[in-house]
Amino acid sequence: MRMQGKVAVVTGAGQGMGRAIAQRFAGEGATVVAVDLNEQAAKETLNGLDGKHLARSVNVADSKAVTALFSEIKKELGRVDALVNNAGVGSVDQFADIPDETWARVIGVNLNGAFYCAREAVKVMQETKTGGAVVNISSTSAVSGDGPAHYCASKAAIMGLTRGMAKELAPQGIRVNTLVPGPTNTPMMQGIPQEWADAIIKGVPMGRMAEPEDIAKVAVFLASDDSGFVTGQNVAVNGGSAFI
Repeated sequence: MRMQGKVAVVTGAGQGMGRAIAQRFAGEGATVVAVDLNEQAAKETLNGLDGKHLARSVNVADSKAVTALFSEIKKELGRVDALVNNAGVGSVDQFADIPDETWARVIGVNLNGAFYCAREAVKVMQETKTGGAVVNISSTSAVSGDGPAHYCASKAAIMGLTRGMAKELAPQGIRVNTLVPGPTNTPMMQGIPQEWADAIIKGVPMGRMAEPEDIAKVAVFLASDDSGFVTGQNVAVNGGSAFI
């Protein structure tokens, strides 16, 4: 029960890694705020879990909506101890064919959304003087370049955001790290052709994709006191498919 008495906010909590992360935090004793565009999916994530958890529908790319969310969390729960910036989107456009709107959407969710949520979470941590931890979810694509350019760019920017935050906020007891998953068995990955999946697995020395629970365990570690002297780091969970 490493998160007993703590409040953890998880974005993109309606499925895949986000669902596993939210459920793992709850299992470790945290009160979880599950955030997703699909509120019903967020509620399903929390079904059957002990505790006073909240499910909210929020577009993390909407700064005002994020501000309202964290204002409600502070009012209802009194604090924020951990934020996992997991919400993300992508597309399959080739570089020269990326429309302005698609570029803006991917950067808006993956980077701006992480910034908006982190900014508001940090404000609460500073107001309550309780410290805390932010876990920003990036991707092995940020260093390998495998994937659409706007996705790679947004996930690489997350690593820079983490480092800047970590340096500035460490004296206030706020730690910030980047969790860097490799190929993971999520609903998005399950939708690709089997031959693609086989090729991806062939590139993983451990011979399989990560399961969402593999990512969730590390997210809890980075948010808990077990990693109390870890900040500003890229922590790769990829079975050896890339070294960061």
